[in-house]
Amino acid sequence: MAELLNSLDRNVVLGMAQAAAAIALCFGVVMLCRRFAVHVERETVISLARGLVQMVAVGVVLALLLHGNLLIASLILLAMACAAAVTASRRAPEIKNPLLVCFYAIAAGSSVVIAVLLATKTLTTDLVLVPVGSMIIANAMNACAQAMERFKADVTDHVGLIETGLALGAEPTATVAPYVQTAVYASLLPRLDMLKSLGFVWIPGVMAGMLVSGASPIYAGIFQFIVVAMILAASGIAGLVATLLMRARVFSTAAQLTLRPGISESQHPRETNLAV
Repeated sequence: MAELLNSLDRNVVLGMAQAAAAIALCFGVVMLCRRFAVHVERETVISLARGLVQMVAVGVVLALLLHGNLLIASLILLAMACAAAVTASRRAPEIKNPLLVCFYAIAAGSSVVIAVLLATKTLTTDLVLVPVGSMIIANAMNACAQAMERFKADVTDHVGLIETGLALGAEPTATVAPYVQTAVYASLLPRLDMLKSLGFVWIPGVMAGMLVSGASPIYAGIFQFIVVAMILAASGIAGLVATLLMRARVFSTAAQLTLRPGISESQHPRETNLAV
């Protein structure tokens, strides 16, 4: 027992030293960016601190709890989805209830995909469910944030064009239809590239872990392909749902555009008397 504790302590010390080296490299990159007037110092410090603490906590939770208990795994994934929604919602504070928009989008994308993986027995309720589920949720979160940011940028860049269409009697959904398309495509593009480069440009950690543990290399490759394909599906659902929900929130009940550069949705009136 004493030898096990000593070995654990040595591994922790070694890990912290390695983490310090990784952090030092990140700070070096931040300083390099600062020379070109790109200031991400505060966000980098917060992100590194949160990432380290969260991963250590997740490691402890995985070791203690995740051994075939579907209820516990589901609760952990739900908590991850909530945290992902909070993170993504910060990218679009201009719209009404961005947290709900992000949660609905992320939950829709990840829950559908995880349900399919469980139904086909690709995933089981053992230790694999939460790590793979977290990958799907994280990518759904990124797709949601990317779609919202792209849609917001396109709408605010084309306010005059949209309002001209509205003035000519076009339906609100028609005036922003091109921006819905580009937003969803923007959220899917990184996942499409990831799927294209699978195996040639990068070998995912799940596959490497399966090979190290002695799994069939063919099955490991098929399993990793399934995971990445499901990430694409979850991202597509999340990006589409986020964009459609956001589209419904950029117009007032009087069909007026409320999303403008530098102005939040809450600063615009929900109702406007159009009577002359």
